[in-house]
Amino acid sequence: MSTPMSTPMSTPTAAARQSLAQGRSYLAIPGPSVMPDAVLRAMHRASPNIYTGELLDITEGLIPDLKRVARTAHNVAIYISNGHGAWEAVLSNVLAPGDKVLVSANGLFGHGWADMARGLGADPEIVEFGMRAPMDVARVADALKRDKSHEIKAVMATHVDTSSSVKNDIAGLRRAMDAVGHPALLMVDCIASMGCDRFEMDDWGVDVAVAASQKGFMVPPGLGFVFFNDKAAEVRAAMPRVSRYWDWQPRANPDMHYQYFGGTSPTHHIYGLRTALDMIHAEGIENVWARHATLARAIWAACEVWGKGGPLEINISDSENRSAAVTALRIGAPHGLALRNWLTDQAGVTLGIGLGMATDEDPDSEGFFRIGHMGHVNAHMVMGVLGSIEAGFSALDIPHGAGALEAAAKVIAQA
Repeated sequence: MSTPMSTPMSTPTAAARQSLAQGRSYLAIPGPSVMPDAVLRAMHRASPNIYTGELLDITEGLIPDLKRVARTAHNVAIYISNGHGAWEAVLSNVLAPGDKVLVSANGLFGHGWADMARGLGADPEIVEFGMRAPMDVARVADALKRDKSHEIKAVMATHVDTSSSVKNDIAGLRRAMDAVGHPALLMVDCIASMGCDRFEMDDWGVDVAVAASQKGFMVPPGLGFVFFNDKAAEVRAAMPRVSRYWDWQPRANPDMHYQYFGGTSPTHHIYGLRTALDMIHAEGIENVWARHATLARAIWAACEVWGKGGPLEINISDSENRSAAVTALRIGAPHGLALRNWLTDQAGVTLGIGLGMATDEDPDSEGFFRIGHMGHVNAHMVMGVLGSIEAGFSALDIPHGAGALEAAAKVIAQA
């Protein structure tokens, strides 16, 4: 009787043995952001009753606390959606086919929102600022001046475009609109910025603001938030028809609990959001903004030092125009892709891709990466990411200046 040949035990590859990526990984992309353990624990439960009990009370309590984050005394509607769904919700409530809108664009997401308006039958006019510059409110005002008959129904702008990491002057945009006396709604995408960068909906004169759960709110993707004032509500009331699902009126003023969500509640997201809002308000929104600003400055300080001795360059040159939630960086192909891969494989850190940054010379965006620093992030997390990036530079022989970590540490120490 023959005996089977013995099979040698499989052994891990050399690359697997040498990796230092074991342990808890760190997702340093600009959303979904890192979720606090407290949020995860809050969501780890059996399904609750959606008709009576604590879930109803918790939902009622979310409304004023969401408004506190947006800095508004007006209305909020919650959707079971990502940010793109919230985009469509806004457009569906205030635009009819053929309506004209003016869109300020300096990144992928400004164009994305404009395209969604186009898909709903609206007529967007895009004021283009490229991927490296903030909005010029004078150019937007000039476009409004040319609209003598006030056919433009809304001005759409991103507060922070996640792709370019630019931060736009929304208060200045409102002043410019008022100066030319144009009645259009001011609608702002705050998906990347809310809960990270200072945003003052009422004080800045914003009529509609759009946000989502997966960035500054520190909750998994799946909830979209639309904040709107009385002027926007009047526009909605004059609409000939609005999709039953996207209609914000019953969500903001429900007769029955299920109308908050247009149907069955997103039960576990509600528990997670309740905990996240408790964390935000325990810290204080002003302190949340200050923490993000300091950690962003630490990242910029490191990047500026690296760039003095190598090809790294912060996408937005003026720090006043950068978001405190995300930093887009240029390093040249193939360094960006190589660095992202090395950090994932060898350090357990995932950096963001160069979304929307493709060029004729670099069609696959291999020369770009982004660092997300939004939501549940602190000093040691930022220093860990920066240290890992510096290790990647050395491992891959990417030229870079010396002293970056010291520069970042100094910013944090002085805070």
